[in-house]
Amino acid sequence: MDKQGLVLWLTGLCASGKTTIAKGLEQELKSRSCLVEVLDGDAVRTSLSRGLGYSQDDRITNMRRIAFVAELLSRNEVIAIVAAISPYREARQEIRDRINNLIEVYVNAPLEVCEARDVKGLYAMARAGELLAFTGIDDPYEAPVAPDITCHTDQETPAESIAKILAVLEERQLIPPKPLVEFFI
Repeated sequence: MDKQGLVLWLTGLCASGKTTIAKGLEQELKSRSCLVEVLDGDAVRTSLSRGLGYSQDDRITNMRRIAFVAELLSRNEVIAIVAAISPYREARQEIRDRINNLIEVYVNAPLEVCEARDVKGLYAMARAGELLAFTGIDDPYEAPVAPDITCHTDQETPAESIAKILAVLEERQLIPPKPLVEFFI
């Protein structure tokens, strides 16, 4: 298998499990000697996309910036794992059309589950009107129509979701198989 990069784009509501899955994938892929970089939506917002707001245009600009970096990484044999809400279907399609080695992962959890998991209290603030244009409350999240992989994080553990993604990557021969552990007696 030739070394190659790719982009794993994890999309879903806030608190659906994107970052947890991304970190688990990063750890597992590094254990297989893959070059990996995680582009987390929150981290990108405080650096590369500082100054952008939460209008639809600003959110799409943010997605395009993340896609630009992810594509650069993937061209250099890095597996770029993007964990960003990415709420708009048309913008995700634009990115998919631009990056030929992109795998879209829908991190699917019902809104009620995401609200219950929200340790930052963002959903409560949005419901109270303290946060405007919050995805899933007063700004839409357009679920993928035909993602490459769907993780139902209200029904799967993080380990199960990670294993599901790794299985697809192995099946498509995009990553090396998990090394066998040898026991010496």
